[in-house]
Amino acid sequence: MLLTSAARGVFPIAPTPFFDDGAIDTASIDRVTDFYLACGSTGMTVLGQLGEAPKLSHEESVAVAERMIRRAAKLPVVVGVSAPGFAAMRALARDVMERGAAGVMIAPPNTLRTDDQIATYYRQAADAIGPDVPFVIQDYPLTFAVQMTPAVIRRIVVENASCVMLKHEDWPGLEKISALRGYERDGSMRHIAILCGNGGLFLDYEMERGADGANTGYCFPDMLCDVVRLSAAGERAAAHDLFDAHLPLLRYEQQPGVGLAVRKYVMKRRGLLTSEAQRKPGGNLSALARAEVDHLLERLARHDPRARVK
Repeated sequence: MLLTSAARGVFPIAPTPFFDDGAIDTASIDRVTDFYLACGSTGMTVLGQLGEAPKLSHEESVAVAERMIRRAAKLPVVVGVSAPGFAAMRALARDVMERGAAGVMIAPPNTLRTDDQIATYYRQAADAIGPDVPFVIQDYPLTFAVQMTPAVIRRIVVENASCVMLKHEDWPGLEKISALRGYERDGSMRHIAILCGNGGLFLDYEMERGADGANTGYCFPDMLCDVVRLSAAGERAAAHDLFDAHLPLLRYEQQPGVGLAVRKYVMKRRGLLTSEAQRKPGGNLSALARAEVDHLLERLARHDPRARVK
């Protein structure tokens, strides 16, 4: 099952579960995958920005991806293959595609500055992984310090037939979605799927601007599925009400350098992870931060019973 531009819904970004000693926790991979399936996800992404991919060896990356691909059954699984060089990117892309991945996600290196540099990089990346491998552009300037204008995204899409999706994480970025959908309407760019990341902070209005869904790792992916479903059904008030209830926790989880610790802590409390550990270098929450997250969960539970965790 290959990824196509018709992709919609929610592709949660999976964390990589570790035990306290840094070993990979395969049982938690299975629980997380099963949970994504049960809550209505339409696909999954592994080894994303907060999947701690740089801390894994090539063999570990392939093993983690393969386990999720097999467990996810008929849902498409996208694998992050971003790497400093094309040799490593090509090797991981080919290995995971051979094991059933639906496509790969590629982030730009932070050295790119001009539109020509960005377009050239993606053309070379597409050549490296092969024209038969569908790929996702990850546009996250807050982390990668690479500014992709709507025009350069259009250029990447036009120049690379294997580009089928944009992981949109710009902020502010609502006008970018409108511009890209405008290109589709005027015929200057073919349709691609637009799934949104950045923790889901603007998913409510991103859906109204023409996004197809979410591609992020918020610790309540079931909420993301509900918001996308309600938005698609035209139930605007219900979508916004649910989203608004989660916004304080979304905001807290999106703190740079802290977000993954928050995410793993909540997912452990939800019974999905055995441990909240990150592989070193990385750290856990302070006692005060845990108390703040607990308070946010208590408040959220007044509006969404799924936040009543142990």
